[in-house]
Amino acid sequence: MLTSSSRLLRLLSLLQTRRHWAGAELAERLQIHARTLRRDIDRLRELGYPIEASSGVAGGYAFRPGQALPPLLLDDDEALAVAIALRTAASGMVGGIEETALRAVVKLEQVMPARLRQRADALRTAIVPLHSVGPVVDAALLAALAGACRDQLRARFTYTDIRGTESERTVEPHGVVHTGSRWYLVAWDPARDDWRTFRIDRIAGTAKISGHFAPRPGPEGGDLQAFVSRSLAVSPYPERARIVLHAPRDAMARRIPPAYGLLEAVDADRCLLQCGAHALDQLAYWLLALNVDFEVLEPAALKERLIAAGERVARSVGTVSTSARAHPPAPMAGKGEECIN
Repeated sequence: MLTSSSRLLRLLSLLQTRRHWAGAELAERLQIHARTLRRDIDRLRELGYPIEASSGVAGGYAFRPGQALPPLLLDDDEALAVAIALRTAASGMVGGIEETALRAVVKLEQVMPARLRQRADALRTAIVPLHSVGPVVDAALLAALAGACRDQLRARFTYTDIRGTESERTVEPHGVVHTGSRWYLVAWDPARDDWRTFRIDRIAGTAKISGHFAPRPGPEGGDLQAFVSRSLAVSPYPERARIVLHAPRDAMARRIPPAYGLLEAVDADRCLLQCGAHALDQLAYWLLALNVDFEVLEPAALKERLIAAGERVARSVGTVSTSARAHPPAPMAGKGEECIN
């Protein structure tokens, strides 16, 4: 039988794992009488936990939003995960929360037991993050858009697209996707009658959140990551290309992230790559860096860039030849995200 304090902690932990618990099920899990459960619920309420009770066949207990944040019970792995997330947030990918995240992680580590603090210290000293790449988004804007997605509320904002054109957009937010360097809002755009992705760092100022909208099935069968990847691979770029890579699709999929290009199997040994770039020269050198044979289907201008690149490499080693004009030299380097984004 659990002691009174241990039982309260166990009850609190159970309440935090679900949105609703039946009273009989809670009492059974804790191996206590229903009257004892009611007294324990009252004790937690006195400590500031906003627990709501409901009666009837579907009655039970559930947390409800409160005016103040009560103490939060975390197990070891949860506390460690929160500490890592807070330190990541303090690195600056989301603007406006760095100092707040740092204060929070200091408070958390101060109350950690010794065994857990040692694990947190080991992670902090061993993990050295690189400087963040990509634009920083405003934390308040990110939170407002995430809330609009959750509550199915329309959002109106000023947006600047990739060409620098500014417009007022009123959309029905569906979800937020983080690619590792950028944040994107996926939303239904009634004015375009289609799904759209919006880079959140290109939203000016604050978003005005308004009335509810009727939910609709998401794009790509609800797979927002796939939708954003497909949008980023081709749509935003002024230069687009179709290239046959002489390598199996599965092998190239391990080297080319979905946001860099769309891959489709041609046969067991080849695949079709559809991709884009801000400039064809960037795309040409990236293709050379893949270190596989390929055939450019379009555009013709990309073939010219590759021929010029091959001649430049040949001149650098002092051997300009007819074969160099026809066949670009073997690629040697890797590709970074900055080449196409």
